[in-house]
Parts: sequence; C-alpha cells; structure tokens
Amino acid sequence: QVQLVESGGGLVQPGGSLKLSCAFSGFSLDDYVVGWFRQAPGKEREGVACISSLKAVRFISSDDSTTYYSESVKGRFTVSTDNAANTVYLEMNNVQPDDTAVYYCAAEALWTTMKAMCPNGRRFDHWGQGTQVTVSS
Repeated sequence: QVQLVESGGGLVQPGGSLKLSCAFSGFSLDDYVVGWFRQAPGKEREGVACISSLKAVRFISSDDSTTYYSESVKGRFTVSTDNAANTVYLEMNNVQPDDTAVYYCAAEALWTTMKAMCPNGRRFDHWGQGTQVTVSS
C-alpha cells in the first residue's frame, strides 16, 4: 500500500528558506517517481518538482535527468531523496509570496517522461495530505 506523509510547512518570510519532507512507503524509486505539487486558492494545481532514480529514468528513455523542475522554481528549489530513510525533500530557497500554497507530494509508477507526468499531477494516483506553506512578512 502506497503511503505518503508530508511535513515541514509553515510561515516563512520573503527571501527565506524552508525544507519540506515526504516520507513514503509501499514503493521504490527504482520504479516510481515522486512529485511535489502545490495549489494556491483560486489557482490550478502546479507541478513544482519531481524525482526518480536513474534506473527508472533509463527504462523510459535515453534522458538521464532524474529531476524535473517547473520554470517558476528552477534555481530556487531543490528536490532530493534519502533512499535509506524513504524520504523525498523539497528545499525551498528565496521564497516569495507567490510560493504560498498547500504543498502535496505524490507518487506514481514512472511510465513516461517526467516532463509529461509532472506539470500538473493528473497522472499521479497516490497523494499525501498536504502541508501549508505561507510566505509573508
């Protein structure tokens, strides 16, 4: 049974940093992709970042990139994984008020490229409960 539990959300000032955690069970990144998604009130859900393993990525295509980032967070956010702890992290730096949203982690078997799967999360079936991130002074 796939389970995901997010933690680490909170209030942070503009320009500050925050690190979210997603503890997962019931699958391996050898086959799955884990994504971070966010949804702000009145806005559509946005795929922020995804991560998978080189083994999973190479099974799909010749692209060796194991991470995906949306243009809105590229250069500010970093997705990483601690395989021993079955945890995926989202390190958020230089956060801005537009980053305010509920952040969710989600998982799905990687069956196509992350560029196709990650922008909006419609292809993900397994979701955590979400954690609120508020950027405000």
